[in-house]
Amino acid sequence: MLHLPEEYKKLDAARMRGFQTWNVRSVLSHVDMETGYALNVCLKDGANGHYLKESLIGRLEEGAEIVTPECHAWDGSYTSVKVEFENVKFRIESCVSDDCPLLLLATPLSRELRSPLLVLESGFLWNRAGVSAREKNALIAVAGEKRYTVYMTAPHDPIDPNIPTQAPYLAADFDREIAFCVNLPLDLASVRSRMAAARERYLMDRDSFAPCQEPYEAMECALCWDTTYDAMYGRILTPVSRLWSISHGGYVLFCWDNYFAAFMASLRDKHLAYSNLIAMTLSRAKAGFVPNFIDGTGLRSEDRSQPPVGSAMLREIYRIHKDRWLVEFLYPMLLQWNVWFAAYRMEADGALCWGSDPVEPKYGNLWEYNGVNDRFGAALESGLDNSPMYDGIPFDKETHRLRLKDVGLTGLYILDTRCLLEFARLLGKREDEKLLLARLARAESGLENLWDEEIGFYCNRRTDTGEFSRRLSPTNFYALFSSRVTSARRARIAQHYFDPNEFYGEWMLPSIARNDPAYPEQEYWRGRVWAPMNFLVYLAMRGYDDLAKVRADLAQKSESLLMKEWTEHRHIHENYNADTGEGCDSAHSDRFYHWGALLGVIAMAENGLIPGLGRSL
Repeated sequence: MLHLPEEYKKLDAARMRGFQTWNVRSVLSHVDMETGYALNVCLKDGANGHYLKESLIGRLEEGAEIVTPECHAWDGSYTSVKVEFENVKFRIESCVSDDCPLLLLATPLSRELRSPLLVLESGFLWNRAGVSAREKNALIAVAGEKRYTVYMTAPHDPIDPNIPTQAPYLAADFDREIAFCVNLPLDLASVRSRMAAARERYLMDRDSFAPCQEPYEAMECALCWDTTYDAMYGRILTPVSRLWSISHGGYVLFCWDNYFAAFMASLRDKHLAYSNLIAMTLSRAKAGFVPNFIDGTGLRSEDRSQPPVGSAMLREIYRIHKDRWLVEFLYPMLLQWNVWFAAYRMEADGALCWGSDPVEPKYGNLWEYNGVNDRFGAALESGLDNSPMYDGIPFDKETHRLRLKDVGLTGLYILDTRCLLEFARLLGKREDEKLLLARLARAESGLENLWDEEIGFYCNRRTDTGEFSRRLSPTNFYALFSSRVTSARRARIAQHYFDPNEFYGEWMLPSIARNDPAYPEQEYWRGRVWAPMNFLVYLAMRGYDDLAKVRADLAQKSESLLMKEWTEHRHIHENYNADTGEGCDSAHSDRFYHWGALLGVIAMAENGLIPGLGRSL
C-alpha cells in the first residue's frame, strides 16, 4: 500500500466510528468499528430447528434465506431489511441516536404453530481484543476503556441449550416485537418512536432527489448494503456484492465496477467514494495498469486490465467535491495506466485492441492460467467476457492482442486521455499536456479508420484482414467520445439506436444487436442489458445537443428497466433480459449487483440532479 494523503486519513478516522453493517458475512450483523464488537441477529426456526446465522442478499441455493433490502442510510443511521427463512418472515430495523449507539427492532411478519427463537449473538470480529458475556437479561462486553451493555425488551429464554453458537447470546420467543438497546434500557414504545424519527430523516434525504427518489433509493441501498470492511488494510470497500466477496477471500474488486461504485457514492458519501477510488487505483499490477480484479487472497490479474474509466470517474467526483489533493494523489497512477494502454494495446494507426499478456503464476489459481495470453483473457479485459463480438477472432500471441481494432476501447481511451489532459492543465503539468495531446490525436485518428461508410457506424475492424466486423454492440456508440465525429455522422449513428432490428425496443440497450445470431441466447453478454453500457453510451452523448432526443429516450428506458425489478423484488441486477426486462430469469445475474443502479443514475442526470455530468471541467 502506498502512503495515503493526510486529508484522506482524516476522512477515514471520522468515518470508522459507531455501529455499521460492514461485516461481509451477514447484513444482520452490526459492528462497532472502533472495537470490532459485533451484534448478530440470528433465528432458530421452531418447526424444524434450522438455524439462520448469516443472512445475505441474493442467495440462490435451495432453502436459502430471502433477504429483501428496504432502506439503508449512507451513514448507517437507519436501516431496514425483511427476511424470510423456512416459513418465518420478519423485519429488522436499526437506528442510532446521540444517547444510544445502536437500537435494533425485530418485528415478526408471520405466525407459526411453534414460535421461532430470535437470537442476538455477540462477540469480537477480526481478532480484535475484548471480553463478552451474558448476565441474566443483558449482554456485556469490554474492549479497552469501552464498555457495552445490551438490553432486550423480552425476557431471555435459557431453555434451549442447542443453539449452535459458541458466543454469548440473548434469545426469546419471537411471537412479538423485540428490541435490543445498547447502553440505554428503553421500552418498546421509546424504541419505536426513535426508529420512526430516524426513518423520517432517511426519507427526507431520499425525497430531495425528486423526481428520481426511487432510483436514488435503489442506488443508495445497493451501495450501502454491498459496502463491507476489509480488515487486512483497515478500509471500507464496495465490492459488487457480498456473495462475490465471500468466495474471493473476503473481498473482490473489479476495475470498472468499482470506479462506477465510487462515482455513485460521491453523490452523497464522499468518504465511501474516495475509499473505493483510491483502493481500486492502488491495486495496480506490477506493469502499472489497474487490473481486471484483485481479491482478499492478494491474487490479481497481472495479465490484463479492464475498461479505462478511472480518470473519467475521478473527473465526475472532482466536479462534485473539488478536492485538488485527490487529483494530485491519483493523477500519476492513472497517467501511468494510460501510458501502458498506448504501449501495449495500441496499433500503429492509434486504434486499440484488447489483450492478455503472458505471466508467471504465483498462486496456482485458475485465473493465472485460464485465458492468459489467449483470446479469452483478452475478452475478459474488455469486461464483456463472452461477448459475440469476440467469437472466432484470432489472438496474436506475439503482440498479445486480439486481431481486432475495437471501437469501444478506442473510444474509452479517448475519454481517458481527455480527462487526464484536463487534470494535467489543472495541475500545471505542461510536459504531460503535450504528450497527452499527441496520444489523443493519435487515438482519434485511429478511430476515424473504423468508420464504416456503408452502414454509417464506427465498427470493429480486423487487424489481419482489414475487414469490418458488423457484430454491433452498444460499445460502437463509444466512438462519440471523440471530438471528430461530425454532425452528419452523429445523425447516422442515432439511426442505429432507433432501429428495432438492432437496438431499439421496450428493454434496452441489448449487449449485442437484436439481429445478431447470438442475441436469442440472452445469456450474460450475449444479448442481455447491462447498466454500464447504457451509462457509457449516455455519457458519450452528453456533449451533443443534436442527440438530446436519444439521451432522453435512453434515460427513460433505463429508469423503467431498473424500476421493474426494484419495485417487484427490491433487486438490482447484474444484467437484464432484453426481451422481457427480467433479471431473475438467469442464474448468471446477481440479484444485488451495485452497478445495476447506474440505470437510475442516467435518469438523475437527465433530470438535472447531477449537473455537468460528462462535461469538461
